[in-house]
Amino acid sequence: MVAKSKSRILQEVHESALGLHNSGLISKRRMLEFDALCNLEVKPISPIKIKQLREKEQVSQAVFAAILNISVSTIQKWELGDKKPSGPSLKLLNILERKGLKAVL
Repeated sequence: MVAKSKSRILQEVHESALGLHNSGLISKRRMLEFDALCNLEVKPISPIKIKQLREKEQVSQAVFAAILNISVSTIQKWELGDKKPSGPSLKLLNILERKGLKAVL
């Protein structure tokens, strides 16, 4: 799975918003919020990284599965590389990677 790059339309809208910000029509705070919304990239996570993420948080596979609302066997398959996380699970793993367990509890 390859992370999607920004679409041309999104790049153009961002450039327009930046121009409005530079001319004082959009506040710095709103521009930062806009930047955050434009950068919702979800990158793939390797089996090793999933295991490291879980171990860094010092939780078992069962607890990690409960936090993500998935089965223990799914966690096991992810960590072995038999299955890859996708959709909301991958997004949640990306959030956990960036912000830690406290972000979802």
